[in-house]
Amino acid sequence: MSIDLTYARTLEHLAALGPELASSGPPRKFTLDHIRTLLAALGDPQKSFPAVLIAGTNGKGSTAATLASITNAAGLRTGLYTSPHLLRVNERIRVSAGNALAEIPDADFAHAFTLVDATARHLVATQALPHYPTFFELLTAIAFVHFATQQIDFAILEVGLGGRLDATNVVEPLVSVITDIALDHMVYLGETISEIAHEKAGILRPNGILITLSQHPQANQAIGETAVALNVRGVDAARFLPPLRPTAPTHTGLLLNTYDLSVDGEVLHVASPLPGQHQQRNLALAIAAAVELRTNHGFTIPNTAIEQGIRSTQWPGRLELIPGTSHAPLLLDVAHNPAGAWTLRAALAELPDDRPRTLIFSCLKDKQLTELAQVLFPLFDSTSGDPARSRDHIILAPIQNVRAASVEDLLAAAHSLDVPAHAAPHLPAALQQARQVTPPEGIIIATGSVFLVGELRALALGEN
Repeated sequence: MSIDLTYARTLEHLAALGPELASSGPPRKFTLDHIRTLLAALGDPQKSFPAVLIAGTNGKGSTAATLASITNAAGLRTGLYTSPHLLRVNERIRVSAGNALAEIPDADFAHAFTLVDATARHLVATQALPHYPTFFELLTAIAFVHFATQQIDFAILEVGLGGRLDATNVVEPLVSVITDIALDHMVYLGETISEIAHEKAGILRPNGILITLSQHPQANQAIGETAVALNVRGVDAARFLPPLRPTAPTHTGLLLNTYDLSVDGEVLHVASPLPGQHQQRNLALAIAAAVELRTNHGFTIPNTAIEQGIRSTQWPGRLELIPGTSHAPLLLDVAHNPAGAWTLRAALAELPDDRPRTLIFSCLKDKQLTELAQVLFPLFDSTSGDPARSRDHIILAPIQNVRAASVEDLLAAAHSLDVPAHAAPHLPAALQQARQVTPPEGIIIATGSVFLVGELRALALGEN
C-alpha cells in the first residue's frame, strides 16, 4: 500500500522537474498522447465533469476567474484551474467553498500528487509512457483527480500554453472561449499572430461553440477558418460590452468597471473589483459564456448570480493596489508581454499626471525585454523635460528564477532608451529603495513578470 507523500516532499518532487518551459535549446515536442495515457490509467477523471475551456494570450485568467465566480454564485460546485501561480502552486487548483473558491488544501494536493506520481512511474516502468510527465501535465492530472474527488458540478479551465496541444485540451468542452491574442511564446506557437491564433483555435470542437470578440484581423481570420472547417457556432460577446465608457475612477485614478447592461430583457448591474478598461472585454466574454450555459445547456444561472459572481471575483496581481501606511501604495500587474504592457500603459494614463511614480521592473530572459522597455520605461523618464515626471524613478532587480533576465540586460535596455534606471540586488531591496525615493502621495508600480508580482505581493502583504 502506498503512503501519501507529505506536502513538503511533494513540492520537492515538483521543483525537481524544473521550469515549466525550457529557457534554451530546441522547442520541446508537445503531444496529447501522454496526458491521455496518464489520465486513462487514473480512470479518466476529466470525463466526470462538464467544462469550459479558455484560451488566449491575455485576459484568459481574468475571464476564467470571473466565470468561475459566476457559476459558484449560481450554486454550482465549481472547479477552477489556472496558471501560472503567484506564490503557491495550490493557487492553480480551486473548488467552491461557500461564497468563494478555495485553493486545494496541502493534504489533498499531496494525496493527489501521490496517486498521479505512482501511476506515472508505473506507466514509465511498463513502457506505456516514454518518459515521466512534464510539470504542467502532472499538475493538470492532479487538478482533474481533485475535481473528480470533490464531485464538482462544473470546471473552468484556463489553457496553459497555446491550445491545440495543451494538456487541458483533453477535455470535451461544452463551450470554448478565446480571449485576445498577441505575440508571446513564439518559439512554441509560431512567429505571427495568424500562426498563434491557429494554435489557440485548437480548443474548438466539431459542431462546438466558440465565444469570442473581434480582435486583430489576422487572429479573426485564423479563428474563423478553424471555426468554419469544424462547423462551430460562434457567439459574439460584443453585446455584453458597455455601450458607453464608464467614468467611475477609483480613489487611485484607475478606471472602475461599474456599468449596466441589458441581458435577456433585464438590467444587469456590473460592478467588478478588477480595474482597467481592458477588463470590460474579459467581463463580456464571461457574461456571454454564462448566458450560453443557461440558454443552451440547462444550467440555472440567473442575472443575480452573474452580478454577484462578478462582484465576488478574486484575481490578484492584475492592477491590484496594496495600500501603504507610511509609504506610497504598491500597484501590481503581471504584464509580461508587449500586449500586456500596452494594457498597463493605458491604465496608467488614468492616473493623475502629476503623481510621482516609481517603476519596479524585471522579466524572464525569454521574454521580449526590448519591446517591454520601449512601452513602459519612457513613462518614468525623469530626464524627459516633463516637470510631472521629474520625481519618477526606475528600479531594476533580478527575479528568483533560473529563467530570469540579468540586471545587466535590464540596465542595458534602459540605457538604450536613454532612460535613467537604478539596480537593486534583489526584489526586497528594490521595494525598499522604491519606498525611500517615492513620496507617500506617489505610487509604486511593479510589473514585468508573474514571478515578480508574486514575490512583491507576499512581501507587501506580510508587512500589512
